[in-house]
Amino acid sequence: METNYLLILAILIGSMAATVPVFMALFFTGTVGLVWMVGIDPMIVIEVLYRSMDKFALVVVLFFVLCGNIMTTGSIVQKLIKAANALVGFLPGGLAMAGILACGFFGAISGSTVATVVAIGGFMIPALIENGYDESFSVGIMTTAPILGVIIPPSIAMILYAMVSNDPLEALFLTGFIPGILIIFAISAYAYFVCKRQGLKTKPRPQASELFAVLRESAWALFLPVLIFGGIYSGLFTANEAAVVACFYAFFVEIFIHKDMKLRDVKKVVVSSAATSATLLIIVAGASVFGEYLTFEQIPDKIATAVVESIQTPWVFLLAVNILLLIIGMFMDIISATLILTPIFLPLLSKFGIDTMHFGLLMTINLGIGYCTPPLGVSLYISGAAVNRNLLFVSRAVIPFLLIQIAILMVLTFWPDLVLFLPRLVYGG
Repeated sequence: METNYLLILAILIGSMAATVPVFMALFFTGTVGLVWMVGIDPMIVIEVLYRSMDKFALVVVLFFVLCGNIMTTGSIVQKLIKAANALVGFLPGGLAMAGILACGFFGAISGSTVATVVAIGGFMIPALIENGYDESFSVGIMTTAPILGVIIPPSIAMILYAMVSNDPLEALFLTGFIPGILIIFAISAYAYFVCKRQGLKTKPRPQASELFAVLRESAWALFLPVLIFGGIYSGLFTANEAAVVACFYAFFVEIFIHKDMKLRDVKKVVVSSAATSATLLIIVAGASVFGEYLTFEQIPDKIATAVVESIQTPWVFLLAVNILLLIIGMFMDIISATLILTPIFLPLLSKFGIDTMHFGLLMTINLGIGYCTPPLGVSLYISGAAVNRNLLFVSRAVIPFLLIQIAILMVLTFWPDLVLFLPRLVYGG
């Protein structure tokens, strides 16, 4: 039996090493395990594929992808950056702080790190360099700050985690606010002291009238995250409905208020969003087949038993999991890793008395950091392309900011009450 497990693992790793698309590697490995090793009818695999798509929770992912594409096509992104710059741009490192805040604003709408890197990083990296910021610093900060896209809700990774763990999505979303704010403050503080030490020139503090004018111009863009979270936590609509409302609001604002998007652009945005959504969905389908094999073989329970026998305390377990997830994040995208690993870890959480929402937040941050770590961190390649720099340059540039994020991760790991404060405040428990 152990030989079969090793063979399945070898097939999976070998497929990925051969650059087979992740969804195909997962689907092929899961199918081999189910049909050849477990011996089930191949029609069951087709049923698993159908069931994996037939989940209402996936609707929220599709609409937040669409919402992010609407914003990047129109001018909402630029207005978010302009508002952030007006608020903090006069401080030492203010333009960098504005980029961090913009990542927070955009992440609170799109739910995606990659979308945040493309939308905010693609604009801010050249702007920082043009304003005298060190190239390495500019690349590093705008490659790592977009992790806020998967931490500050709505987060696509959290949506998929909740789908597997059956945690209430609205409560899980709340775990991301305090960690997101901590990351914003920590990276901003680093930017402040670095730029102040370098004596970087700052722009004058804006007059109250100037600040008011910028905020008024950006009001429609800034109201979008207020609409999403206000609607969800006031009970006006669910998280799924919030995604739909956000799309219609963004379309209306871009076409009729800002007028930076034309009706002819709607088809292009919808088709682009459909292609992105299809990519996510086929990963979900492939991971579901592989997950079905794990369930048939009771592998999660066997792993849980082995781990509990060798690790005695929840703190050692969490530390070991953090290290494991950071390594996995270097090689696997957050969607695939969340869908594959969540069923494996869930049985362990109950044995160690770890809250599933606390763990979901830790998993999201760990795998989010993976976007910025070589060799396969997607954000590294996107930022490198923006400045025509190689992987080594970008990898060195992100080191100080990754250390900050890992330090915050450690605080959140061993202080679960900080993570769970808002869910408990709003929902009790």
